Amino acid sequence: MAKQTNPYEKSVIIIDKIINNNIISSLTPEGGETIIMGRGIGFGKRAGSLVDNRRIEKIFKLDSQDSVERFKELLSSLPLEYIQVSNDIVAYAKEIMDIELNQNVYITMTDHISFAIDRHKQGMDFANALHEEVKLFYPHEYAVGRHALYLIRSRIGVSLPEDEAASIALHLVNAEFSTSISKTFTMTKMIREIMEIIEQEITPANMSAYERDRLIINLKHLGNRLLSPDSGKSGKDSELHDFVSNNYGRDFELIKEINSHIKEHYGCSMTEEEQIDLTLSVKRIRN
Repeated sequence: MAKQTNPYEKSVIIIDKIINNNIISSLTPEGGETIIMGRGIGFGKRAGSLVDNRRIEKIFKLDSQDSVERFKELLSSLPLEYIQVSNDIVAYAKEIMDIELNQNVYITMTDHISFAIDRHKQGMDFANALHEEVKLFYPHEYAVGRHALYLIRSRIGVSLPEDEAASIALHLVNAEFSTSISKTFTMTKMIREIMEIIEQEITPANMSAYERDRLIINLKHLGNRLLSPDSGKSGKDSELHDFVSNNYGRDFELIKEINSHIKEHYGCSMTEEEQIDLTLSVKRIRN
């Protein structure tokens, strides 16, 4: 078996601050700050010392100094095992889903894992109201959440309830769309309500798995755009609008009903282009 190499082995890194025995920070050549994790990496060291690169397990490069400060404050009070397992969950998600995640996921995931474990130890487990929706709308993220529960159980000895898989999945969705947990929760609720309106017209048994999955993907991107304050508005295509409304009237009316629901309950609305796209998606399912 080939010997594993440390990717940081030849780097010259100088300690800027000691956060605790396992966490230090260092300044980048650009003047920013990075957080460095490794068991015992700060023990017996002081600012200005060289980092023992053999001890480096992870270097965190966050988006802003504010994020760095929040992360430092969080890490200073947590056991190393919590930080390591959170990092491994994020690494697993990136590998399995092959996607980029907002770097702030290290903050939100570590904070959530710590809070969930502490709450569980106090006998205060809470149900996730959107558990079933998360399983349906975000299957890959949910699978990572299930794996996360296994890692937490095997590394820390805490068996979190199944609902936590959904909560962890929502944090990954946040990182995919670079949004907040409240917006992701609202977006998931909106998708569920849109699907319920569509399923009153087209029963789930009459939807192919492929078209259903395709529709859900479209709704995730639609929900994200609708709930973004700076979502752009598209221009009109009168010819296409007239064609769709004249030829696919039943489906177009269904989408108008959905748009009215969104306006009433969420204070936003689809553009004409989005209504046409969703009409065509529903038409494909009906066919």
